[in-house]
Amino acid sequence: MSEQLVNIEIDGISLQAEEGQPLIDIADAAGIIIPRFCYHKKLSVAANCRMCLVEVEKVPKLLPACTTPVTDGMRVYTRSPMVLSAQKAVMEFLLINHPLDCPICDQGGECELQDVSMGFGGGASRFRESKRIVQDKDIGPLVATDMTRCIHCTRCVRFGEEIAGQRELGATGRGENVEIGTFIEKNLDSELSGNIIDLCPVGALTSKPFRYQARAWEMQQLPGVAPHDAVGSNLYFHIKDNRIMRVVPRENETINEVWISDRDRFSYKGLYSGDRLQTPMVKRNGQWQSVSWETALSVVIEKLQRIVREDGPENIGALASPGATLEEFYLIQKVLRGLGCHNIDHRLHAQDFRNQKQAPFFPWLGQSLKELEGTDVVLLIGSNCRKEQPLINHRIRRAALRGARIFVLNPIDYPFNYPLAERLIVSPMDMVACLAGIARAFVSEGEGGNTTAEFEKLLSHVNPGTAEREIAEALGSGMRTTVLLGNLAEIHPQAATLQVLATYIAGRSDSTLGVLTIGANSAGAWIAGALPHRGPASRSLEKEGLDASAMITRGCKGYVLLGVEPELDCANSHMAFDAMTKATFVVSLTAYRTNSMENYADVLLPIALFAENTGTFVNAVGKWQDFVSVVTPPGEAWPAWKTLHMLGDLLGLEGFGYSEVTEIRDELQTLVQDVGFPRQRNEWGSYEELNEEIRGKVGTQQLTRVGDIPIYAVDPLVRRAMSLQKTTDALECKVRINGNLAGLLGVRGEKLTSVHQDDCQKTLSIVVDDRVPDRCVWLPTGVSESVGLGANFGTISLEFSGLVA
Repeated sequence: MSEQLVNIEIDGISLQAEEGQPLIDIADAAGIIIPRFCYHKKLSVAANCRMCLVEVEKVPKLLPACTTPVTDGMRVYTRSPMVLSAQKAVMEFLLINHPLDCPICDQGGECELQDVSMGFGGGASRFRESKRIVQDKDIGPLVATDMTRCIHCTRCVRFGEEIAGQRELGATGRGENVEIGTFIEKNLDSELSGNIIDLCPVGALTSKPFRYQARAWEMQQLPGVAPHDAVGSNLYFHIKDNRIMRVVPRENETINEVWISDRDRFSYKGLYSGDRLQTPMVKRNGQWQSVSWETALSVVIEKLQRIVREDGPENIGALASPGATLEEFYLIQKVLRGLGCHNIDHRLHAQDFRNQKQAPFFPWLGQSLKELEGTDVVLLIGSNCRKEQPLINHRIRRAALRGARIFVLNPIDYPFNYPLAERLIVSPMDMVACLAGIARAFVSEGEGGNTTAEFEKLLSHVNPGTAEREIAEALGSGMRTTVLLGNLAEIHPQAATLQVLATYIAGRSDSTLGVLTIGANSAGAWIAGALPHRGPASRSLEKEGLDASAMITRGCKGYVLLGVEPELDCANSHMAFDAMTKATFVVSLTAYRTNSMENYADVLLPIALFAENTGTFVNAVGKWQDFVSVVTPPGEAWPAWKTLHMLGDLLGLEGFGYSEVTEIRDELQTLVQDVGFPRQRNEWGSYEELNEEIRGKVGTQQLTRVGDIPIYAVDPLVRRAMSLQKTTDALECKVRINGNLAGLLGVRGEKLTSVHQDDCQKTLSIVVDDRVPDRCVWLPTGVSESVGLGANFGTISLEFSGLVA
């Protein structure tokens, strides 16, 4: 498309536009209404609905505005008699087989077909024959179908091919017998599938969890921010009677464009789980009792002060969810540090903290999402990006479609929805050696920059393979290259070494180093000081506290939990539960009441969840996004920031005289501004800190567990969104081994196995899956099936009728 501006005229209005730009886009920008069904600004042009026909001067036939490029001097008429007649005829054809069920259709009141037929259609139908009927399809728990309403615009089909990267819907048949479906009966498995609900211009594809819940005009629309990953997608909540009815995307071109993930769209159902905690509760003589807030807080204060007095403040530990707000992170660290304790952390799944002192101000993507989309080469390290950060993965896919070369180093051969230039699939214990091989290739080939003699000496023992040399060559020769550390790299037992090697590779190749962090607000936690080694705004501490892993392994007398279910949200489920049960006092600020929590906790304080709360999230590119509560929390639940504010005030600590949540943010923002809010390059450690672990592959004969976090198990809210828990992604939690190991164990087909880890045993289904490397067992963490087992990357054994591996 040329950037030269040309002069055109639409309905007598003079406009300027870039030569070659689609006519329909120019009209939209000028506020001139041209009806359409198949056209969407984010999809390819199909031009099959013919609703956008316009008259162009000196052209004998009407032209579709969606495919007509503008030229200098063009005169266009969108309301001429010829155009109006054509639009009326097209509407008449579209309505021939459309059912008259608007009164019961969920799309009623916000339906494009309704709007266009009223504005451009006729007042009566000449069609007297019977309407054709299309059988509905069951395509899963998220999207409901009424395919008789379908007008074959193919938006949903094009979305699957072009955006989701997974063609799940297509057209079969000819003429009026055309049907949109899945070819063979199956569920929609894409993590972005819910977007076809928004794209559908009629009521053929609607939200199954929302079905028949409310009418469009009965609901109020209010803005929000997604609480599950570091993208921070912008949302609209649709609310009726103080209840969220559904969630839809709010357009923000720099963040989520017009899309949201299914996790962000349907997780709101978890707000209404039957185990919501609605009143403060205290355990007395082994029995749980509902009490007033005043009573509950007095118990918390008395117990915490006793531990400080008798055992010292260093015997208290605080674990916070990475999905807490910026304000909650700031207050919980302020309360703990006011008591003299620095044991606070949000990195619940992490195991290796050796280089935390050398970490950046906060881990971030290192670039904007738009810049990521324009990269030439991407190296993904320890990332199932498609499920971890669906909309960041969408940007990487866009880069791949433009010709970018994507390389991955993973412990599982995850199915990406774009072509990979090379994939290194190895045991978790061999990931360091493979990454060291890529680094060694730079030393071998003398790619720019300088390195230390000590680092060269360490790398000299590494022999890079062909794939590792290819990756190094691609990174070194690319114009715009990116190295990304994913969730699996963050929770890896050798995370520090992976970070240092990635830093070296990025430096030698002049690549941008980015981090795909866990949770919606890990960046906010770093900024607010929810860390054992740093205060707010990255301020240094005279005395450091214990990290999350150390708090669990060493044990504390008392724990303060913020939105955390330790048996599901920590790196070692067994040790986390054991640490909680051995503590003398545990207070949990939680939205839910569980059996496990009742076993180890002493006080339960009900808190508000994301749509019920007011606060700030900081996303992967460092953008601070405010949101306000749109519904009130159930019962006597409070926002956690209010609870922490009251706790600090009642403890007599200084600096808790807030009247509004905005004052907390403003206080922290002042601290951040004082240090200039640095968003420097992500860099970790010094090369001299590396040790023997990079020298070669481990070669262990023991089985290693790969315990990744499934897309619908990342936090307590998602785990209770029952529509998401019925999807294929949620139902696939089984023990998985590859064919080589299955042959050694005599496993054929699906069967039961006894899984042993950290002196714990569970009986689970096992299946053969050749995406798993040799001597590895793929068993996710954060799900009920694996609760009670050990570390997510620990040694594991399987037993079949006396045969142990």
